[in-house]
Amino acid sequence: MTFAIPGFDLAAFVAATLAEDLGEGWPGGGHDVTSESVIPADARFAGVMDSRDAIVVCGLPLAEAFFRALDPAAEITILHPEGAVVPAGTELMRLTGKARALLTAERSALNTVQHLSGIAAMTREYVDAMGQTKAILLDTRKTIPGLRHLEKYATRTGGAQNHRLGLWDAAMIKDNHVAVAGGVGPAVARAKAAGVARIICEVDRLDQIEPALAAGATHLLLDNMWPDMLRAAVTLVAGRVPCEASGGVRLDTIAAIAASGVDYVSVGRLTQSAPAADIGLDFTAL
Repeated sequence: MTFAIPGFDLAAFVAATLAEDLGEGWPGGGHDVTSESVIPADARFAGVMDSRDAIVVCGLPLAEAFFRALDPAAEITILHPEGAVVPAGTELMRLTGKARALLTAERSALNTVQHLSGIAAMTREYVDAMGQTKAILLDTRKTIPGLRHLEKYATRTGGAQNHRLGLWDAAMIKDNHVAVAGGVGPAVARAKAAGVARIICEVDRLDQIEPALAAGATHLLLDNMWPDMLRAAVTLVAGRVPCEASGGVRLDTIAAIAASGVDYVSVGRLTQSAPAADIGLDFTAL
């Protein structure tokens, strides 16, 4: 199957991850000492990957890529599409191939699927908890270095939309920028004068809203505001730009926040704190 994420090099990721696990570059590294010493070179395995948790499936094409990198002829069947909601005990993938290769790739494949499915599952929990509101869930830049493209793919798979992908695709003016620039208005005005098209401005007080809008902000991030204050902010903005609630959002508070009338709610813990899903892989010799 074709699997592609814009800006993400799947082959390079697989190669680097396997190289790390194999210890390439370390004295004596570059091989799987356990499999080479215990498993006959011509042995073959059949295996089943399954989830011990209820999950949102995410990352199976990456797992396939790890196995095929070491055994291109492996027979692999992915049993559920990305984004499928499955109960505990669900089989996710069946595979047959060279025993040494499958064992060497096993941990890298499982780590990736566990991490991404955990993010996707938590994201779906937050989406469901928002209820029937117009608000859309956003992720943040609070990602593990080197894994941003994958983690943001996982939040999309779970039902969220991506916020900025990085520092390049929108200006986000926060309190430290405001402190140096001398105020919300001057900070936004400088970004607009520089020709920036998307200008997100963080405000934590209602009296910052008009200066930000007058200077040209195209999106307001309403930081650490409780629902009553969010409703007041949305009323002041009156639909002129999208409003985003951010800061301290939890599963037990997101419904009230989303019901305040904001367009977006951003949650850092989707990528920062999601637990890995319990997914295993059991092999049998052929």
